[in-house]
Amino acid sequence: MNSQMMTTNLNLWSPPPDITVAEWADFYRQISPEANVEPGSWHTDRAPYQREIMNAISDDSIEKIIVMTAAQVGKTEIILNTIGYYVDKEPSPILLLQPTLSMGEAFSKDRLAPMIRDTPCLTGKIKDPRARDSGNTLLHKRFPGGQITICGANSPASLASRPIRILLCDEVDRYPDSAGTEGDPVSLAIKRTQNFWNRKIILVSTPTRQTHGIYEEFQLTSQEEWCVPCPVCGELNPFEWERIKFKELPEPVMTCRKCNKDFNQFEWASMQINGKWIAMNPSVTRVRGFHMNSFASPWASWSDLCTQYQEAKLNGEEKLKVFVNTVLGEPYESKEGTLDSEILENRREKYNAELPDGVLVITAGVDVQDDRLECEVVGWGLGHESWGICYKVIYGDPALNETWLMLDDFLCRAWHYKDGTSIILSCVCIDSGGHFTDEVYTFCKPRSKRNIFAIIGRGGYGRPSVAGPTRNNRRKTPLFTLGVSTIKGVLQSRLMTEKTGAGYCHFPDDKNLGYDSRYFAGLVSERMITKRVRGRDVIVWEQRNKNIRNEPLDCRVYASGAIEIFNPDLAKHAARRAGAHIPERQKETSQVLKKIATPRVKLLRSGIRV
Repeated sequence: MNSQMMTTNLNLWSPPPDITVAEWADFYRQISPEANVEPGSWHTDRAPYQREIMNAISDDSIEKIIVMTAAQVGKTEIILNTIGYYVDKEPSPILLLQPTLSMGEAFSKDRLAPMIRDTPCLTGKIKDPRARDSGNTLLHKRFPGGQITICGANSPASLASRPIRILLCDEVDRYPDSAGTEGDPVSLAIKRTQNFWNRKIILVSTPTRQTHGIYEEFQLTSQEEWCVPCPVCGELNPFEWERIKFKELPEPVMTCRKCNKDFNQFEWASMQINGKWIAMNPSVTRVRGFHMNSFASPWASWSDLCTQYQEAKLNGEEKLKVFVNTVLGEPYESKEGTLDSEILENRREKYNAELPDGVLVITAGVDVQDDRLECEVVGWGLGHESWGICYKVIYGDPALNETWLMLDDFLCRAWHYKDGTSIILSCVCIDSGGHFTDEVYTFCKPRSKRNIFAIIGRGGYGRPSVAGPTRNNRRKTPLFTLGVSTIKGVLQSRLMTEKTGAGYCHFPDDKNLGYDSRYFAGLVSERMITKRVRGRDVIVWEQRNKNIRNEPLDCRVYASGAIEIFNPDLAKHAARRAGAHIPERQKETSQVLKKIATPRVKLLRSGIRV
């Protein structure tokens, strides 16, 4: 037996080294250039909150570690350092569980392989899978005294019995509820650690829900928060969103919860080296839990994070959920029950004309029912501040030409400001998904030059607000697809906006315009809920009360889709509006109305249905 083999065998039987995971990383770890914007030697002091998490992993008295954090705070680097430590200093069988096999393959190629290549103490212990005699594969790598197996939580075969000591579960909240028919993948993986008295179970994830995931696991831990001392009074402060101030300030600041002084990101960052993890549940000792958000990260800009929040608030509850999960590192609690029709009805206001001064563009949405057409005209201003202008119900059989003529008369009219100027509809969306698809196509095709379009609504999280148009239909008319779930999320966020300005929704105090109790009940007739479908969280919209009609909601969604299709430069419209000469504007509107009326007369005379 040669001396190198003897040394290796002696190392396998040696007691664990007197070195922590963090110390190993500071001494040995090299960061690969393709995996990080800061390549070179690892320095834990760059993100001091990582030190205690890594030290807990190498603490013999700790069996389970739960890391519930925001995205992009270094969770993956902690996993890589843990793997490197146990390969080099405490050879053990390791299992890394990723949400899917494909994600496991990507981790192996993009993160693990570069670390092994660039960290000298690992390069000689794990042979390249391409080497002829390595015996290694993309998902299984051997080294003296142990091996690394990378599995997908969606693959029951990859979780087959094989003893492991170190279990690393990454992005737990993205796991399916069951690995095939075998059951919860985390529980299956933990069973494989039972042969080791010194096992380590590490669960890492950005939270998404309050049940059956990282948040539920975190409740059973020491519940530690990363706290940094105040630059003035020394009070340890967690990074809390509630104490971040940014509105009407040159830069975001966080207020000290003791002395009430404000400090910016760099002033708090200068104190990070003296930060501490403070346990909210100190009675739990063998299971440590760590929570922090992106405001503690040295790689995140507070200004960017606050901008993300403002954009999310304007773009619906689905976007707000992403902000809470990935920036605050918290599960999102839906505010689905806070929309109240009476609150919206009570904030109706008197307009000074058909079109309030803030309106720059008007659109309409039309819903088709078996015995009527329902239509809402909506005015839009800067920041998508909106004004309900008129909600009209046209009774009549949509199979009859006369019903559509009444709608056409309504859509052709001009709408007036207090100063006497007027504008016409810029875009109209008409639902073609009911029993009168052919009638909608027939009506819309000759009017597409007036931006009157047939639409079809499609639900489902992640769909764009507007897609198309396509002419792949029997009438070859332009057909747009609206992502109604996305638009409803944006609309709900806007309806919840309480301060006039960007996103705020105005309604007229005039029941003759259609804004009565029925309208407001219909506007909030649906709510967004999260359902678990095939192991995934799916956002869906459901009726609050089946006895309440939802046409007002649908019409507002279609009118919102219309403004997205038209996509105006509202700032330019505002400039034109401010400098418009009244007689010229009136002349322009009359000329446009004349052009609109001409093709309609020709169609009537030719006997073609309109």
